[in-house]
Amino acid sequence: MINAKRLEENFRKLAMIGAQADGGITRLAFSDEDWEAHAIILELMEQAGLDVRVDAFGNLIGRREGFDPNAPAVMVGSHIDSVPCGGNFDGVAGVLAAIEVIQCLMANRIKTYHPIEVVVFMAEESSRFGMATLGSKAFCGKLSPEQLEQYTDKQGMTLAEAMRQRGLAPEKIGLAQYPYPIKVFLELHIEQGKVLETMGKQIGIVTGIAAPTRLRVVVSGQADHSGATPMNMRQDALTAAAEIILQVEQLAGREGHNGTVGTTGIIKAEPGVMNVIPGRVELGIDIRGISETSKQQVVQSLFKEIAEIQNRRGVQTEITILADEKPVEISREIVEFLHDIAKQQKSSCMLLPSGAGHDAMHMAAIAPTGMIFVPCKGGISHNPAEWASIEDIAAGTGLLFEAVVKLAAE
Repeated sequence: MINAKRLEENFRKLAMIGAQADGGITRLAFSDEDWEAHAIILELMEQAGLDVRVDAFGNLIGRREGFDPNAPAVMVGSHIDSVPCGGNFDGVAGVLAAIEVIQCLMANRIKTYHPIEVVVFMAEESSRFGMATLGSKAFCGKLSPEQLEQYTDKQGMTLAEAMRQRGLAPEKIGLAQYPYPIKVFLELHIEQGKVLETMGKQIGIVTGIAAPTRLRVVVSGQADHSGATPMNMRQDALTAAAEIILQVEQLAGREGHNGTVGTTGIIKAEPGVMNVIPGRVELGIDIRGISETSKQQVVQSLFKEIAEIQNRRGVQTEITILADEKPVEISREIVEFLHDIAKQQKSSCMLLPSGAGHDAMHMAAIAPTGMIFVPCKGGISHNPAEWASIEDIAAGTGLLFEAVVKLAAE
């Protein structure tokens, strides 16, 4: 029933938008490329018979009416923005799978009691404005006008300004909050990890979604001449920062059995010249996990270690908590529901947690939520080499279709 060729053609259309000469795809949130891709998705949604509207943050919502227009909607979707030089499957797979489900319902003249809505969330990636899953946050009422003015890109443009460029009114962001009950939200996504491929499974049913605590740590020492300053008289901000980086690795490693990981992804050293001892270093640290207790254990231990490093090395440190989100445990009922369908379809499947964050983690706060994973080659994502087979995506879409039909039936 799933039309794999149609899916493949739609992936091809999206792959052309933001394609880079040296490989990969760049569709940063609210960019021209992002907006062009949204126009293509809007056209596909209308071709599938959906009535499409745009909310106050730019999220696309396509509705297929049910026998009872007042019944809670069954909602499916994901995002289409990308990281710089990313792939064409992260997020896109979930959006195109959702549209394919609607296409199959229309082709087979299947009517449902509940309305079905396809949602395309804006700005899921943090690449442009430094914060992730902004569209689903707005959708769930978690984004304020003040935050829109605070978040900026590398050129200094605020999120509010980017919205105005697209004809949106930041001061009306509250209107983006979805005002109606939702029966269930489902998101299909590539795994962005190696588990399914390694285990030889075609389908993953997600049991929980990891969430990050993100920190900006600024280490301030003393910039001095590299030749004239003895080793025992230095206040080297970079060597202090190096110790902090190693502590992130070691502390997260101790909690690795609980699924917690730690990454230092940003290092900015100043003044950044060969013959000057670094006087200031800024670190961007991401600690995430599926266990809130384990994650907080790493965060609190890191704070203590940073204080010890500061005292021992004679530097100053400033810690800013950029985000502190709670991991999401997927409803056991939804997990079992999706798992049962997969078994009925004789799909090769397994249960697994998601190490990456997704729009679904915010939707879980307002509706029963489920996620379906399909493998990606080598576990590679956020990379030009990101790739998933149409066969696997079609299998996941088949599971999504059966789930939507059953959930929307009554």
